[in-house]
Amino acid sequence: MAFETNDIVRRKVNIMIRVQVDSIRFSLLTQQRVVVLREINSRRYVPIWIGPFEADAIALAVQGHEPPRPMTHDLLLAAITMLHSRIREVVINDFHDSTFFARIHLELDGQTLELDSRSSDAIALAVRADVPIFVAKHVMDELGHLMDEQDESAELPTTTAQLEAETSPTKDDEELSIFRKFIDSIEP
Repeated sequence: MAFETNDIVRRKVNIMIRVQVDSIRFSLLTQQRVVVLREINSRRYVPIWIGPFEADAIALAVQGHEPPRPMTHDLLLAAITMLHSRIREVVINDFHDSTFFARIHLELDGQTLELDSRSSDAIALAVRADVPIFVAKHVMDELGHLMDEQDESAELPTTTAQLEAETSPTKDDEELSIFRKFIDSIEP
């Protein structure tokens, strides 16, 4: 699908970073799923924690698997299409209080409409509609990680708390030492 270059889109591209779904990872320890969005032509990525159903929905679409009956995201895409609209792009536009926020940009009768969305739903729709995914520059600058080219399996933060710890001031080690000792004493 071609990407239009009108003035509105050019302004967005200047403040948005195009990404693609790099992988979906599963933590055996916490049972959480993480979708990893990687900046196009870069090793910078941003991990987003998502639910198991959303992870499956994204994985199925990325793998090109078509279920025998439409899943929720397939149904929504079909409804958008039947209403003579189309998804133009999705944007992960903010992060606060441990939550990613997204917008789905639709085109209808020459107008651009924006829908508020969970990031996982926006990504699931984007991979089905084969449209660009963007991350706001301030989100990528704050939460993006650079993956070592030598190690494609670079360790990602595994919890929202770890991500926040990397982006917020560190706490005094003495205050946390009692908890570290306890955690270190636990046998897996």
